[in-house]
Amino acid sequence: MSNQHVVVVFPHPDDESFGASGTISKFRAEGIPVTYLCGTLGEMGRNMGNPVFANRETLSSFRKKELTEAAKQLDINVELLGYRDKTLEFEPKEEMADYLRQKIDTLQASLVITHYPGYAVHPDHDALGAAVVAAVEKIDEASRPEIWMHAISNQHEDDLGKADISFDIAPYWEQKLAAIQAHLSQADGMMNLIESHDKKNEQTERLKTERFYKWTFS
Repeated sequence: MSNQHVVVVFPHPDDESFGASGTISKFRAEGIPVTYLCGTLGEMGRNMGNPVFANRETLSSFRKKELTEAAKQLDINVELLGYRDKTLEFEPKEEMADYLRQKIDTLQASLVITHYPGYAVHPDHDALGAAVVAAVEKIDEASRPEIWMHAISNQHEDDLGKADISFDIAPYWEQKLAAIQAHLSQADGMMNLIESHDKKNEQTERLKTERFYKWTFS
């Protein structure tokens, strides 16, 4: 598939870095533009840095700055969708779909990457993933972008089988680490996990491989 513009749609700052930054870096290395449509500023997140440097009132400002730095590391554009953290499941899906369709159409996306609804752990992930499906379904089939979905839940392979797409992102590992580290308020636990795995040489394949399911419209 020839990709003219990859559009990534996740709800929180850091979702792009933890879940798809290796794949994003691969596309950028191929000269393909990538835009991240970020649903919220993650203002209701529990992590405030370690040691703590933010509070509930200031967290959104910090996370916006972190997202800007991560985008710089990944060489991507960012557009904020303006939703409130932890409320996406309560937004009317059709209204979100119409809004997303307009964004996707304007960007002339050839590929959209999002969460797999029902297998993405967080209600915001599931809700935005479902809205993306509804948005893309509204696009004429002749110009409809492909959807790749990131599944997170422990049982997703039991239900969905093996992923359709699997990228060894080892060549882009440094970019992924830099993007994760840019999210200072959120990265501490993940970096400890990565360092622990690297020292033990355990589950490195999982961390350095990004997998996606292709969505099929019935």
